Amino acid sequence: MKKLLINAKVIGCFYVESPAMRMLLKKLQVDNYLGLVAASSVIRPGVAKSGMMREYILRYRFPEKRKNAHPIMLDIMPETFGVMVYQEDIIKVAHYFGGLSLAESDVLRRGMSGKSRSQKEFTKVKEQFFTNCLNSGKKPPLIQEIWKQIESFAGYAFAKGHSASYAVESYQSLFLKAYYPLEYMVATLNNYGGFYSTELYIHEARILGATIHAPCVNKSKNSMVIYGKDIFIGFVFLQSLKLKTSQRILEARNNSTFKSLNDFIDRVPISIEQIRILIKINAFKFTGINKRKLLWEAHMKIKKVIFKETSVTLFKTEPINYETPKLLSSNLEDAFDQIELLGYPLCSPFDLLSENLSNSFRAKNLQNYNTQMICIEGYLVTVKKTQTTNGKQMFFGTFLDLDGDFLDTVHFPPVAEKFPFKGKGIYRLKGKVIIELDSISIEVTSMERLAIIEDPRYADSRKSQRPKTKKTN
Repeated sequence: MKKLLINAKVIGCFYVESPAMRMLLKKLQVDNYLGLVAASSVIRPGVAKSGMMREYILRYRFPEKRKNAHPIMLDIMPETFGVMVYQEDIIKVAHYFGGLSLAESDVLRRGMSGKSRSQKEFTKVKEQFFTNCLNSGKKPPLIQEIWKQIESFAGYAFAKGHSASYAVESYQSLFLKAYYPLEYMVATLNNYGGFYSTELYIHEARILGATIHAPCVNKSKNSMVIYGKDIFIGFVFLQSLKLKTSQRILEARNNSTFKSLNDFIDRVPISIEQIRILIKINAFKFTGINKRKLLWEAHMKIKKVIFKETSVTLFKTEPINYETPKLLSSNLEDAFDQIELLGYPLCSPFDLLSENLSNSFRAKNLQNYNTQMICIEGYLVTVKKTQTTNGKQMFFGTFLDLDGDFLDTVHFPPVAEKFPFKGKGIYRLKGKVIIELDSISIEVTSMERLAIIEDPRYADSRKSQRPKTKKTN
């Protein structure tokens, strides 16, 4: 568990899996529950806005930095090294630093969080805070600095009890991931994930040692299911497959597994549209028959719209076998079928690029290139849009490199405007490597989305439709 926390290997874990939280965990090097409680609140906008997030990280990592804290603040909040982290810290600072009564301090807290019933009462308490600080001999610049921290922090803070309860959930999920990694990822997928898309949790399960299989009529259930290290995607994740169809499959399979396509058609009432989905996703892979041939046979044996409920017969009739032409399919065709029916390929997305990558840079080696310019390819996972203080848009990107490791990027306004994100895909990123307290990011200077191969399922038909060029003498 400690290893997962320190290295921020927390994908799928409650509240701590977002890119921002992963970067914070790397910077803090948290390895225990109490550190996780503080991290759950430090990530809140208030601490960052007050400028104290970085100060907290430095004081947490380097004890000698704790002397930077004002003695009174350090005495008030020793656990957080003199930094306001929890909502109740406002009351402590207002009471012990500002000399307000506990009732007045709570008025200040409620006013900061927008819950004050009387603006007049809040203004009076604020004036009293400054008066008390001046009367006790505190310097105006210090008073202004503490007030600025309170003001920017208060509206976005967690109470310590809130942070503690979040950290309990995070810690429990970390325990399960540490000791039951594949089972935990299956449970996460069946709960429809968290911060990220299904594709990333599939990727994480593969990184943890699982073999991912497309839905199978003999192995899959409605939800994800695991057999040892084999994870079979559930029918519910198949786009356009009806719930009634999957229920019929499971009911028929209660008696015995399916032996062939003919056996399946005899036992499961299904339309041609629905069986096409199953065949295209390779749900009949166990037959060992090419899926193009299976599609041909299905069209011959099932009426297009109307189909009857199956009935038990005393004697089983021999199926009619039609002579079909020799048909072939490829792994690349499978990948495009998966994109169509699942929303993502089960192979590496880098396998679909139209050009070979010659770049040797990988995320795991970036620690050797601090402040250097590099070029690296990454598969886009998620983007966070934010605004600078002057209102311009900038972005934080999260990518996967060719090895499946995370790349975190920063796109400042000039670059964000000139090189915008163009949707899902693989991007060639150029920029400067920035390493700060064990957290590595790339400050992007340029970016382009790379082209993927032509869809092989339709390439032949497009070629046949192209006009032939006339020969010239």
